[in-house]
Amino acid sequence: MSTLAARLSLRGRRPPSFRATAGITAIIVKELRGRMRGRRAFIVLTLHVLLLTLFAWMFQRLNEESLANQGSFGGQATYASASVGRGIFIGLMMLQTLMVAVLAPAATAGAISSEREHQTLELLAVTPISSLAIVLGKLLSALAWVFVLILASIPVTAIVFVFGGVAPDDMLRGYIVLFATVIGLGSVGIFFSTLTRRTGASTGLTFVTTLVLVVGSVFVWIFLTNTSEVSPTGLRRQPPEALLYLNPFVAQADVACGTEEGGFGNSCSLMSSILGSQEQFAPQPMPAGVIGVGGVRIDPSDTTGVPFVGKGGAVANDIVAVASIDPFRDRFWPRSVISFLVLATVMTLLSVQFVTPTRRWRPSLPGPVRRRIRKSP
Repeated sequence: MSTLAARLSLRGRRPPSFRATAGITAIIVKELRGRMRGRRAFIVLTLHVLLLTLFAWMFQRLNEESLANQGSFGGQATYASASVGRGIFIGLMMLQTLMVAVLAPAATAGAISSEREHQTLELLAVTPISSLAIVLGKLLSALAWVFVLILASIPVTAIVFVFGGVAPDDMLRGYIVLFATVIGLGSVGIFFSTLTRRTGASTGLTFVTTLVLVVGSVFVWIFLTNTSEVSPTGLRRQPPEALLYLNPFVAQADVACGTEEGGFGNSCSLMSSILGSQEQFAPQPMPAGVIGVGGVRIDPSDTTGVPFVGKGGAVANDIVAVASIDPFRDRFWPRSVISFLVLATVMTLLSVQFVTPTRRWRPSLPGPVRRRIRKSP
C-alpha cells in the first residue's frame, strides 16, 4: 500500500507541461492502428507512388517535346537534360502541393466532430488526457498518413537528379514547403472540426477557407495590382506580398525560381512581379570565366571546346562565358513557411479552447467591477 501511495503522490507532482502533453502518444497509436490496419492503406500507398511515377514520365515527355520543337537538342544536349530535370521537378512539386492542399484539410475536418457525433468526446474529456493532448494527438494522427504519402514520393522526385538542373537543397526546400502546408491547412480542418458539431459542416467550412487562402489570395492580389494607384514614376504600386504568404503554390514557385539559371524563367518572372523588385532578378556583369549558379569557372586556356555546365543547366565553352547570377532567392518561401506554422499554432490553441469542457480562457471582468455586480441587488 505504501508503494501505491508513493506512486500516486509522484503522479500528482508531475510538472504542468508533462500533464498538458501526456496522452498524445496514446491517441496517435490508437488512431494509426485503426488507419493502417488491413491492406487498404498499403494499396493506396502503392497506387500513389505509381501515379506519381506516371506523372513524372508525362512531365518528362512534355518537356522533351517542347525542347524538340524549339530545336534545343542540337549541340546542347546537356542543357536540354537540365531543362527536362527542372520541368519534372516543378511539375511534381506543384502536383504534390495540390494533393496536400486537398488531403490535409480533408484528413482533419472530421477528427473532433466525428467524436461528437459518436458521443465519445465526453469520454475523452473525463480521462486524464488534457485538451491540448487530445487536439495535438488527433491532428498528428490525422496528418501522419499525409506525411507518409509525402515521404513515399521522395524516391520518385529524386529522378530529377538523373537529368540535372536541380540540386539537393532545392529539393529540400520544396519538401519543407510541403510539410509546412500540411501542418497549416491541417490545423484549419481541426479548428472547424472543434467549432462545429457535424462533420459535413466542418468539411465544407474547411474547404471554403482553403479555397480562400489558395485561390482568393491570388484573386485579391491581382485585383489590387490592376487597380492600385499609379506612382510618380508611372508604375502601379505593388500590393503587399503578405497577401500570398499562405498560398503554397506561390511558395513553390519561389523554390522553382532558385533552379532557373540567372533568374530567367517563368517562375522567376512571377516572383519578380510579386516581390515588386525587377532589379533583383536582372543579370549583372561578372568576371570572365565564371558560369552558372554554382560559380563554376572556365579555364580560358582550354581550347578543347568542351562545354561546361553550371547548376541550372547553363552551358558555355572555353571562349564564351555567361554573365548570370543567382536570383534573389530564399526571400518568399521562408516567410510562407513561418506563416503556416503561426497559423497552425493559432488554430491549435483555439481548438483547445473549444474542446475544453470549462472555458479556461473565458474573459473575466476586473475585480472591482465584479464585486460591484455581486453587491448590486
